[in-house]
Amino acid sequence: MLVVGLTGSIGMGKSTAAARFRARGIAVFDADAEVHRLYAGSLADEVEKAFPGSLTNGAVDRAKLSEHLIAAPHRFKELEAIVHPRVHEAERKFLNAEYEHGSALAVLEVPLFLEAGRDEHVDAIIVVTASREVQRQRVLARGGMTDEKFEAVVARQLSEAEKQIRADFVVDTSGSVENCNSQIDVVITKLPALSATAYEQFWRD
Repeated sequence: MLVVGLTGSIGMGKSTAAARFRARGIAVFDADAEVHRLYAGSLADEVEKAFPGSLTNGAVDRAKLSEHLIAAPHRFKELEAIVHPRVHEAERKFLNAEYEHGSALAVLEVPLFLEAGRDEHVDAIIVVTASREVQRQRVLARGGMTDEKFEAVVARQLSEAEKQIRADFVVDTSGSVENCNSQIDVVITKLPALSATAYEQFWRD
C-alpha cells in the first residue's frame, strides 16, 4: 500500500485537494479533524492543565489556546508533545485499517508534516501552494483570524521554497477548484509508479 503525505501551509488549499482524493475513492486521514476530536474529548483536561483557561464548555477553545501560544511561541513544543503522539496513534490505526481493507493508496493530510521531519514516513509528499495574497485572503476570511495570528502561524512553518524542494508533487490551488482537481488527477495517475515501502517500514502493526 502506498502512503502519501498531503501538506501545505495554512490557507493553501489542503482541504480542497483532500476532497478530490476522496471523490476519487481514496481514503484521507485528516489530522486537523483528529485534533478537533481530541480537543473536545480525551485531551481537554491535559491541555487545560498545561494552558489554564483554554476550555469552553469542557472542550479546548482554539481561540483561547492561541492566546497562550501567541504570547509564548516557545510553548508550541509543549503542546505538540501532548497532541502529536495521539494523532500519530490515530494515523497508524487509519493506515492499518486501510491496509486490511485492501487499499492500494492512503493519504495523510497533515499541516506540519515537513516541519516535523516526517518525510521518510511516506512514499510521496504532495505540497499544495498558492500565492501569498491568495493565502492571506483565505485565512483572514476565517472567523476569529487576525493578521497577528496569521503571521504567528506562518512563522512556524517552512518557507514555500523549502517545502517545494522537498515535495514529490506540487499542486497550485491559486486558481479554480476545477484546476486544482485536474492537478490532483494527474498526480493520482503518477502515484502507482512509485515504490511502496513506508507502510511496511513505519506503520504496519
